[in-house]
Amino acid sequence: MKQLSIILAAIAAFISFNAQAQITPQPSTTQSVVQDFGLGKINLTYSRPNVKGRKIFGGMEPYGTVWRTGANSATVIKFSDDVTLEGHEVPAGEYGLFSIPGVSEWTIILSKQPKQWGAYSYKEADDYVRFKVKTEHLPALTETMTLAFTSVLPTTCNLQMMWDHSGFTIHMATDIDAKVMARIDSAMNTAKKPYYEALIYYYNNNKDMNKALAWANELEKDKNFPPFVPKLWKARVLLRKGDKAAAIATAEEGAKIAAAAKTDEYVRLNNEVIAQAKR
Repeated sequence: MKQLSIILAAIAAFISFNAQAQITPQPSTTQSVVQDFGLGKINLTYSRPNVKGRKIFGGMEPYGTVWRTGANSATVIKFSDDVTLEGHEVPAGEYGLFSIPGVSEWTIILSKQPKQWGAYSYKEADDYVRFKVKTEHLPALTETMTLAFTSVLPTTCNLQMMWDHSGFTIHMATDIDAKVMARIDSAMNTAKKPYYEALIYYYNNNKDMNKALAWANELEKDKNFPPFVPKLWKARVLLRKGDKAAAIATAEEGAKIAAAAKTDEYVRLNNEVIAQAKR
């Protein structure tokens, strides 16, 4: 234990010196990723080792041993809002992202102690949560260890790890509906009513289409919006309500206005509504 403390102290001293005056580039470069998610953000910082012809998992990184999920300092992930990872609830905060590689499955660990060098000081008692995910066998070599956010939607996304020929995926989700609905209700009681944002949220989440239609009608009066924009959303809402004739008529108006404004995108989008209504 004493020897380990000396080693960690030496490493800390080296890091402090190197932070003040970096003379050479780091063999494992650091990457910071900021991903918008829900109403907040996910911040991820990790160092990226390379394969360099070595056997990685089951070799340099033994199976069944806690790994920092990167190089140098332990990987740190920060959530600005509450999330769920593979169904496990995780409150907003900053965590160390550790993992245990396996042939058929990985153990993913969020530690309440994010600031660590490697996994030397890791303690299972500091775990906030741990869970298992399947090992993914990658056909192509990933030379540089990569953590990436993929399949990003407003309330769900994946965090993928890829290195050498192995990887894993963590499915993430956040529940923002109650917050958004409360914000919409509150904002609708102000002088500057968010008709556009509220309309889109109601449509995309299949809320009350009567309210959405009323907001589309109000949006048509707003001179700050090109008129083909509210026409498109009004047509979409009318189609969702089942009024195909009104949806077609509204979209035809929108397409005509967009064509006159030489805005091909909205000509196409309004024509898509017409095509859907005619099916």
